[in-house]
Amino acid sequence: MQESAYFDKYSPISGVWDEMYGQNALVRDHYRKVIEYISGESADDLNKKEELAKRLFMSQGITFTVYNSGEGIEKIFPFDIIPRIITGDEWAFVEKGIKQRLTALNLFLKDVYNNQFIIKDGIVPIDIIYSCPHFLREMYQLQVPYDIYVHISGIDLIRDHDGTFYVLEDNLRTPSGVSYMLENREITKRLFPDLLPKCNVRSVTGYPTILYKNLLALSPRQINNPTIVLLTPGIYNSAYFEHTTLARLMGVELVEGRDLVVNNHKVYMKTTTGLQQVDVIYRRVDDEYLDPLVFNPGSMLGVAGLMGAYRKGNVAIVNAIGTGVADDKAVYVYVPDMIRYYLNEEPILKNVPTHQLGNPDERALVFKNINNMVIKKTNGSGGYGMLMGHAATEKEIEDYKLEVLKDPRNFIAQPTISLSAAPCYMQGELKPRRVDLRPYALYGPSGIEIVPGGLTRVALKEGSLVVNSSQGGGSKDTWVLA
Repeated sequence: MQESAYFDKYSPISGVWDEMYGQNALVRDHYRKVIEYISGESADDLNKKEELAKRLFMSQGITFTVYNSGEGIEKIFPFDIIPRIITGDEWAFVEKGIKQRLTALNLFLKDVYNNQFIIKDGIVPIDIIYSCPHFLREMYQLQVPYDIYVHISGIDLIRDHDGTFYVLEDNLRTPSGVSYMLENREITKRLFPDLLPKCNVRSVTGYPTILYKNLLALSPRQINNPTIVLLTPGIYNSAYFEHTTLARLMGVELVEGRDLVVNNHKVYMKTTTGLQQVDVIYRRVDDEYLDPLVFNPGSMLGVAGLMGAYRKGNVAIVNAIGTGVADDKAVYVYVPDMIRYYLNEEPILKNVPTHQLGNPDERALVFKNINNMVIKKTNGSGGYGMLMGHAATEKEIEDYKLEVLKDPRNFIAQPTISLSAAPCYMQGELKPRRVDLRPYALYGPSGIEIVPGGLTRVALKEGSLVVNSSQGGGSKDTWVLA
């Protein structure tokens, strides 16, 4: 195989699973065709491809919003041109594990809002559930269509030093990022048009079609053409680009709370020809802002009376209200037990070992080993409010401990997992950078479907383990080989 300057200089990180290089610095088979192709390209060609990708992202408005950077609100989403490649066998394993996990999480949500057997049997402690801000008593004994609570999920996976997949967290409320998965693939088709078919890469473009089919099936009215809307908080939301993209790809109306009204327990959309009844709402607004009459009375994002229409079964809401109790990081600890309890199976995908800081013994152990720990808020997201013990100063650690002691239930700790590395094109050279993977699963009346791929997020800063776009991370296209 032709070697090139890019690969001569590539040095895998010691003690870290490298997605491209196996043992003895031998290239893994599934990366060979990509390496051969890139080896034949000059640095000038690759720089032009990188520049083209940036221009395409900018011209198509593929951006995200950073609220605290003080640099204006929208930023281009950093994209690395070298794809992350996953074999068919690896993907089959991941897919099976995610389906098992989601089945159990849905059964848990149905149980916890109805009979609460899992609490009565002592599998999940009652105080963990009742102290969760996303456990909504308003959902108690409310029947949801087909008993599906989590229609859309993004399960974050990482690989440890030996290549084992672990679930880092479950995103079950309003998971984001799927538009970047779709756009990354479109950009890659422009950059490497011959390479995708040559490598037998499976398609991700069916996602909007599957989602639309599932939304149609949830309509409470048995009519030919139910009205589906995507409810967005508006242009200042960090994922607004995604809301517009998905509405366009599915051919549904993009609405804000002020575009909807509830009358006689039915939801209507205001149109130029009068009110039109809405059957299904794919909401990207958090629970607490959905209905000012029930939740936050100051909310301008929701629709007054929406919960009443939902309770009467006159409108379907995706994901169901109250799903956040299943992605609370304190509840995450119990997901393997849920799988054993509801399915009588051993978990296929492992959890990262996790300590709950509400438990005094575990807290003492974590504080003693804090330099090897990552501490997170149980309901935080976007990489905010984390402490990376290995990279923090003494003062940061002491301040964080005081923060934890104010409300220990709101924090968990996990050992620093090394995160696998994949090659990235950085200033004319290939360098290893840490990655994670968020596959997207769609749960409809006919079962769970997962498009073969997902969003690979990359920690672009050297030595960093934080992949969130809000913290300087980027993404790359994810290829699943047939």
